[in-house]
Formats: sequence, structure tokens, C-alpha cells
Amino acid sequence: MRPTVLLSILSLFVFASILRAETTTSIDVLRYEPVDAARSRTVPVKIYRVKSAEAKPVIVFSHGLGGSRENGVYLAEHWARNGYVAVFVQHPGSDESVWKEAGRGERMAAMKQAASGKSLLDRLGDIPFVLDQLELWNAENGHALHGALDLEHIGMTGHSFGAVTTQAMMGQKFPLGKSFPDPRFDAFFSMSPSTGRGLGATEAFSHIQAPVLCMTGTEDTSVITPEMTAESRREVYAALPAGDKYQLVFEGGTHSAFSDTALFNEKRFDHHHVAIQTISTRFWDAYLKGDAAAKAWLQSEKPRSEAKLIAKDVWEWK
Repeated sequence: MRPTVLLSILSLFVFASILRAETTTSIDVLRYEPVDAARSRTVPVKIYRVKSAEAKPVIVFSHGLGGSRENGVYLAEHWARNGYVAVFVQHPGSDESVWKEAGRGERMAAMKQAASGKSLLDRLGDIPFVLDQLELWNAENGHALHGALDLEHIGMTGHSFGAVTTQAMMGQKFPLGKSFPDPRFDAFFSMSPSTGRGLGATEAFSHIQAPVLCMTGTEDTSVITPEMTAESRREVYAALPAGDKYQLVFEGGTHSAFSDTALFNEKRFDHHHVAIQTISTRFWDAYLKGDAAAKAWLQSEKPRSEAKLIAKDVWEWK
């Protein structure tokens, strides 16, 4: 047998073994409803992990408008299998209750009303509260998460309104000199980022020094906030200073590219979820695990082939 043929067979065997291991790895799913007594507010969380004797870095996820802690399963399970504890937060007042409790003809109006400054402030209270709660659970003898969390290495991510929440946690500037950074976060991943209102992108983001990964698409618009265009979403990355900043732009990618299912009859591409999983995990590896090889991979053209990007997809870094 020729060596090249043998190598091909061995490569297929290794790939199949990895795929089988990922499929069969047991993921532990935990649900909690902690109450923030200071705000009389319950903040549900869903936590994914693979049980381990070692503490694992943490990724906190914030859902989009009308979502819940049940969203983003394709990401949560992938990150858990790759050595992270994924904490998916639900934000009452801008979650699925908004449309579920509205009449069929009133749902769009209810969603637009929930995309408010009050909802954002509620979210910006939820995230630090969840971090505080994780610290308590990690230290609590007998708790399922006791000693399971590496809270020295925490990432923050979200989609749409969750991206707005993520950007606030990384220190985006708002009008009247307001900002809401939480220094416990080490790296940020924003899906469908938003420039915000009242300040230009440069003023809002040019001071951010933390590692940031942005993802969007050339058709990533919003039915809730029509003024948010696909072009304006790319202004966030453009305004960030050089140094550990990355952006993926899917050609033809819509707002639903990052969701579990397509909404409003938006088209989907088969490679989107694989690319999001692959590139985001390498990003977390680089900045939550200190993996120099992952950082070098990000700062190269390898994501184009290994994340199955198509010719017109844009991968860039600075």
C-alpha cells in the first residue's frame, strides 16, 4: 500500500474518532434561578459543562431580544466539549416572555417596546450578579459547581441585544460619560454588534484594549431597529484599536446566521454554524487558556480553510 494512501486512511480514522468522541461526550446541564435580592429580580441561568477534576474557564452568554437561556445550544455544547463551562443567562423583560405574553397581532410592538434603555440597564445588572453567584457556587461545599469554575479566566458573548450587553461589559462608552465595564471579563465575542446611539463608533469603542471577536453578515439587518444596518455593524470592529481584534463577515449572512433556527424566512448557509463554533473556540483558547498556537491560527488565513469559509466571506484581524 502506498504511503499516501495509508496516511489518508489514518487521517480519516482519526477524524472519525474525534467526531465520535465529540458526539458521545456527556454534557452535564444545570439550571438555576438565583434571585438578586437587591433588585427583587430572578435571573435564570442554564449551565453546560463536561465534569472534570479541574476547574475550567467560563463563558457567559447573553441572548438576543425575545430569547432565553435555552438559545445557542449549538455553541454551548461545543464549548463545553472543548473544555469550558458555558453559562447561558436569561434576562426577564427582554426574553421570550415579551412575545409569548403578547397577542398575536401585538408581538412586534411588544418586542420594539422591550428594546429599551430600561431593558439594557436590567441586563447590565444581571451579568455582574451572575458572576457574583458563580463565585458563591464555586466556593460552596457540596454545590454541583464547587471548584469547577476557573473564575480567573472568563469570556463574555452574546447575539444582537446580547451583543449590546457584551459591548457594555467590555467598556463601550455611552452618552453622558456612562460606561459599565466589569473587569472580571478577559475577552469578548460580539455576534451582530451594534454601534449604539448618541455617540459615534470611534468615541464609543476606540479605547477598548481587551481581545474582541466580532461576527456579522452582509445582510445582517434588524426588523426591530431598522436603522441598524449591515454596514453599521461593521463600524464596531473598524473603531476598535489594533491589538487582538478579529472580525468575520459572512457573505449573504443574515441576522439569523447566529441563531439556532432561521427567523422571518431568512436564508441560512450550511457552513455558518461550523465556522462560528470553530473560530470562537480558537478565540477562547487563545485568550482564556493562553494558547499561543490558537492565537497564531487566528492571525493567519487558516480560518478560511479550516472553518470552511466561502470565497467572499471576510476574515480579518488587527
